[in-house]
Amino acid sequence: MANWYLQNGRDSDVVISSRVRLARNIEDFPFTTKCTTADLNKILDMIKEVTPSIGYGLKFIDLKDIDDITKITLIEKHMISPDFAMKKNENGAILVNDDENICIMIHDEDHIKLQVFSSGQDLENLMNLAIEIDEKLGELVRYSYSNQFGFLTVSPTNVGTGMQASVMVHLPALTLTGNINKVLHIVNNFGMNVRGIYGEGTQVQGDIYQISNNQTLGLTEKEIIKNLKTITDKVIEQERLARKYLTKDSVSLEDRVYRAYGILKYATKLTSDECRKLLSDVKLGTDLGIIKELSDAKVSKLNLYTKPGNLQKYLGKQLEGYDRDIKRTEVIKQILAE
Repeated sequence: MANWYLQNGRDSDVVISSRVRLARNIEDFPFTTKCTTADLNKILDMIKEVTPSIGYGLKFIDLKDIDDITKITLIEKHMISPDFAMKKNENGAILVNDDENICIMIHDEDHIKLQVFSSGQDLENLMNLAIEIDEKLGELVRYSYSNQFGFLTVSPTNVGTGMQASVMVHLPALTLTGNINKVLHIVNNFGMNVRGIYGEGTQVQGDIYQISNNQTLGLTEKEIIKNLKTITDKVIEQERLARKYLTKDSVSLEDRVYRAYGILKYATKLTSDECRKLLSDVKLGTDLGIIKELSDAKVSKLNLYTKPGNLQKYLGKQLEGYDRDIKRTEVIKQILAE
């Protein structure tokens, strides 16, 4: 069975993926910003020792043992943060399973960042899985916890449950109809963060936005999930209405998505940014049933393997930018021909 990032889940015409993340720190150790090298190493040894007892097929991998291209592929899959991957942390590690739907970062901002992932909208199931893993890990190491404030974290915005839930949403029709800023403004007013696909400070690519909760204190995990799901359902509704509006001018819409498909299919050189924009239109056309030559699975595969890191991993070799732009079109043709 394909990994979660190559699957399509519920509402996946709009919601590409869901993630639930829990921030935790270990009792009797300073936060990572104040830890000595000896402290960081002790925590690593502690986590490494208990990894087999957590279960779920998790493997402990030191960050220093992961090559740069693999780090980029993990960033592109949203499994690790860019800052975590690129800071050359000699004291960092990840715990990851073969399905890659669980990835625990050790020594990102906090000692532990437990993450679970799924395609489509699957927040409630992910919350249950995250809590299940968290309880098992919490029996093996003691967390920093306050009866007054809840779980203690480096960032004050994570104190409380320490939970951040997020969805990646594809909103091309709201962009084309000029309603995107209005909808995003409403989302912000309901206490949610809207960011680029790689988190805070990153650009929006291919009309994909990340929506997440910005409050963890004073709310239960179930309330966080319920609030995010309510907002996500509203965003889905608005995007689908915008798509319905676009189909009124079917000729223009068909022309747009098939032009994008034609360029993808026949171009001999494409940059990563060009590809993201084209794939946004192609996904829209496929989801609306206009482009019948493509399946959802192929669109997911194109989205992943045209990104710089995963492109190089797919081809099994390191490439410079210009060569990647040429090889990208060859990989597209291979996937389309499958």
